[in-house]
Amino acid sequence: MGAVASSGVTETRTIDRITEAERHGSPANQFTLWFGANLQITAVVDGALAIVFGAEALTAIVGLAIGNVLGGIVMALHSAQGPRLGLPQMISSRAQFGVKGATLPLVLVIFMYLGFAATGTVLSGQAINLMFGVQAPAFGMIVFGALTAIIALIGYKLIHTIGRIATVAGILGFGYLTIQLFTHYNVSDAFGQKPFTMATFLLTIALSAGWQMTFAPYVADYSRYLPTSTSSAATFWSTLAGTAIGAQIAMTFGVLVAALGGDFLKHQVGFLGGLAGGGLVAIAVYLVIVTGKLTVNCLNAYGGFMTMLTTVSSFSHQQRISQGARALYIVGFIALSVVIALSASANFLAAFKNFVLLLLAVFVPWSAVNLVDYYLISKEKVDVPALYDPNGRYGAYNWTALGCYIAGVVVQIPFLNQALYEGPIARMLDGADLSWIVSLAVTSALYYLLEHGNANVPKTMILPAEAAA
Repeated sequence: MGAVASSGVTETRTIDRITEAERHGSPANQFTLWFGANLQITAVVDGALAIVFGAEALTAIVGLAIGNVLGGIVMALHSAQGPRLGLPQMISSRAQFGVKGATLPLVLVIFMYLGFAATGTVLSGQAINLMFGVQAPAFGMIVFGALTAIIALIGYKLIHTIGRIATVAGILGFGYLTIQLFTHYNVSDAFGQKPFTMATFLLTIALSAGWQMTFAPYVADYSRYLPTSTSSAATFWSTLAGTAIGAQIAMTFGVLVAALGGDFLKHQVGFLGGLAGGGLVAIAVYLVIVTGKLTVNCLNAYGGFMTMLTTVSSFSHQQRISQGARALYIVGFIALSVVIALSASANFLAAFKNFVLLLLAVFVPWSAVNLVDYYLISKEKVDVPALYDPNGRYGAYNWTALGCYIAGVVVQIPFLNQALYEGPIARMLDGADLSWIVSLAVTSALYYLLEHGNANVPKTMILPAEAAA
């Protein structure tokens, strides 16, 4: 029944479950994928934002480390669902929100993918232009979009291969840049420039925690091919180590280059090329930038098309689509992200910092509902066929889950400290933003209290006939 994902070069599976015969790989693949996806220039920019927001360098590094671990734990708990379910992450949300009710978080996830894909295209486009000496911004962005499309069309195996390449390239490239930074700057000057404040410390934690938790809606997409026998603990720790270590290295580098001044905040890509020393070495650094961004942009494109398909299929009742339709989803998504990149590139840094914090507000309550349901209520037992049937066990809408999700967003409002709005409690706390912590606690407790003992939970895992046979 259906095509086998591992046959040929191009992946054929989309939102359907991966059968045991098609499973392959090991948890180590998760480490290299997420290390490579995090050791890249956008994570460097995220670290630099801590300085932009007014944090002292050491405070920023410590706060970012705490956030990477806390957010990484949440993200890795989602990753551990992949081998057990064999499903894309957002399909499993139907067990909580209902087959059609999951559309609400799904639409927000699509915006997230588009936003990150666009920001990655801006930076990679600059690197490609500098490599080839081209002035027109559109050239690099279109080339990068085409590269992303090719890899995303081939799918899962090639994405993991690119992740391994990016891991090696990132270690070598950022290792060299770090040596150059210490050679040409007095790095100790980066520290002690500003006084410690609790508000900026909490904001740095939010920056990196938000960075990590935005991976949550698609992290299981890349662990779902692991054999069912794969230890959940091994998947969890491999994912957490890769994502937290890779991000922390990149963000620490971003803190240092931002605190030391220079043109990094104005010309992120050009600054790194100049730091490399120009010439062929700079071209190699630009290639490292493109490779790292290609990894994560393929994750965005791959996850983006599956999320779009998940949204549409909740009303069309499809479980599989043709290869032609799959290609159209991917190419359409990437084309749209390139268009957004072309229109947003002039004000990249300001737009990106607001984007990251906004995502944190809308994805924390989704993550809370999903994790509490999977680990504490259903206890890893899911009726997989019912995820595709609005008349089945999970129904079309779960209003309790949707209500908890909305409550988790609303409860953050008094605690928010963003460019567009500062809540009254945030003002009382001198600008400290505790919104994501409050949302995580409130949503988790509320959902557990209301859904504990849910009669819809199956007694055992229920698989499709092809898997159970």
